[in-house]
Amino acid sequence: MTLNRNQAPDFQLTDTISLIPVATHTLDNGIPVYVITAGEQPVVRIEWIFEAGGWDELLPNVSTFTLRMLNEGTQQHTGAELAEFFDQYGSFLELQASSDRSTVTLYALRKHLPVLLPRIQELLQEATFPAEELEVQRTIALQTLQVNEEKTSFLASRGFRETLFGKGHPYGKNQTQENLKAFSREDLVNFYQSHLAGQAFRVFVAGQVDETEVQLLNQVFGQQSVQGAKPRPAYEFPATPPEKPLLLDMPEKMQSTLRVGKRSVNRVHPDYYKVLVTNEIFGGYFGSRLMKNIREEKGFTYGIYSQLNHFAQASQLVIGTDVNKEFTQQTLDEIQKELVRLQTEPVPLEELQTAQNFMIGQFVGSLNTAFEIADRHKIRILNQLPDDYYERHIERIRAVTPEDVQQAAQTYFQWDSMIEVVAGGK
Repeated sequence: MTLNRNQAPDFQLTDTISLIPVATHTLDNGIPVYVITAGEQPVVRIEWIFEAGGWDELLPNVSTFTLRMLNEGTQQHTGAELAEFFDQYGSFLELQASSDRSTVTLYALRKHLPVLLPRIQELLQEATFPAEELEVQRTIALQTLQVNEEKTSFLASRGFRETLFGKGHPYGKNQTQENLKAFSREDLVNFYQSHLAGQAFRVFVAGQVDETEVQLLNQVFGQQSVQGAKPRPAYEFPATPPEKPLLLDMPEKMQSTLRVGKRSVNRVHPDYYKVLVTNEIFGGYFGSRLMKNIREEKGFTYGIYSQLNHFAQASQLVIGTDVNKEFTQQTLDEIQKELVRLQTEPVPLEELQTAQNFMIGQFVGSLNTAFEIADRHKIRILNQLPDDYYERHIERIRAVTPEDVQQAAQTYFQWDSMIEVVAGGK
């Protein structure tokens, strides 16, 4: 049969989707293990997730450097020996601390897990944090920061977080030359002993796995005693946005970076899907109103976006772009204009459906691999979302009406509640 390339292929709207289910197991010591069995290749990803991060550190950067240095030496092996060991088996480690959590991730072939997992246990129980390697990592961080502080995008994002959440809040803390020099090796050791070694965690396993891997995890990680989660300190958010926009003046720069936004609703809020779809129309994809106006019609920028970002204890709406500095105020005016238009004029049904179909297509396209499916389950489990959260995701996107969009724009996208940060010139 000859393919007619002048005729577009038929398509069918997707209404529902079923994720590959997660199997939940419990190790002998109570550690939960979540397993997603999928994929055709014998590749496995295992994540050990601790409920400790920047929220729990006494000094900025301590959680980040603690995770960064986990594989720089243990009581039994040097950092060089550890690096050679993981390379020898074709495996790869990711060590990351966020504001809310700390995660150790192993990518490996399934057949090598019996020899690799005991070494992960060694990192989680016997890390030594060599002082000389700490200074190497500190120097690298200081040099990287020095380079980044010349970039308008870096300064605008930093200023936005500090203004939105407060400099003393875990979500508003940022690296500075001063705080990178302020912590010691002992601070890393204390964080490690208080929040990682001997502490409870959750395990997420994805790939071509079965009960064999669960039994192996139990042998290596299920026999140690672990402590439950510690109470977390409380932090307050700034009560109201500042009256004046924050201008980080860099007169030598030819362009400005804009960050505009506010705290927003989280995934369990009853209006979340209304806000999510409204944001998509406003600035969430290439066909959005911000892109059509500010990129296509005005030519002020190569790209502009609006997105919702989620933390464990807060969510934010952020609008971002880079423009020639002579267009800074005009761009801010056009962003406000598009918000007012969403608030005062019902969105055409065709425009709404286009955005909804794009969102659904992106969602369905993000579920192709075992790791991607595991990421969805991980978001659901860590954030205590309902079991059918993603099964009903498409249904809830399609349920949003033009009236819902207008109501959400009026309630959650008010310009007067937005924070404005400009780095460069205005």
